[in-house]
Amino acid sequence: MNLIPGLSGKANVLICGASQGIGLATCRALLARDDINRVWAVSRRASTYEPLQALTRQYGERLRLADCDARNETALAALANQVGGADDHLHLVICALGILHQQGAKAEKSLAQLDLAGLQASFATNAFAPILLLKHLLPLLRKQPATFAALSARVGSISDNQLGGWYSYRASKAALNQLLHTASIELKRLNPAATVLALHPGTTDTELSRPFQGNVPEGKLFEPAFSAQCLIEQIGRSGPAESGSFWGWDGQRIAW
Repeated sequence: MNLIPGLSGKANVLICGASQGIGLATCRALLARDDINRVWAVSRRASTYEPLQALTRQYGERLRLADCDARNETALAALANQVGGADDHLHLVICALGILHQQGAKAEKSLAQLDLAGLQASFATNAFAPILLLKHLLPLLRKQPATFAALSARVGSISDNQLGGWYSYRASKAALNQLLHTASIELKRLNPAATVLALHPGTTDTELSRPFQGNVPEGKLFEPAFSAQCLIEQIGRSGPAESGSFWGWDGQRIAW
């Protein structure tokens, strides 16, 4: 399966949030493919993170490490200049950013546990950083074809919410979905071969899910490598006709 529908040559890829969990697993999976020209691995401390350095020793110039805090728009602008100086086009951008209970965010169980700081932390990473990443990388996505995919979550679906709780996380992922859907409409005008996707990776064994894994049904807690492969396959199935849509790891469309 082609990495990107309609792409005949090798792909240039950027992964934001590449030092943890699904992002790191996606880096490994893509570098192992023959149809990848270069992978940009982006995180706050990518250049000093040993697992990424090990991949650089293995793959050489096919992997570039870029330090960037995606919550900082000045840093995002600098990242776009750095990438654009080496590659005039990106074929795939994957934003693997997400927090639930880290970096000031909270997994609230009730309204009484809500506070402004927790809401702001959740929205800054889960919603604002991905769409600002797309804003600054847009000049590198104007040639055909190009896909921008961001990790959302099924709990961001409003119609699927039957349990309540996790106010900040649910709301920030719902906001991300709307931002991505809106961006897909603009990108369709700028590049008819562009695709924007919101992807739910399933419950994956990462720092984000670790405190909550006790309630996960048997067989539904995935290794990062499995989630990464499912996402890559979904990206390969999804062209411009699916732009602006929301998909699960299992290839099933998720209601907003």
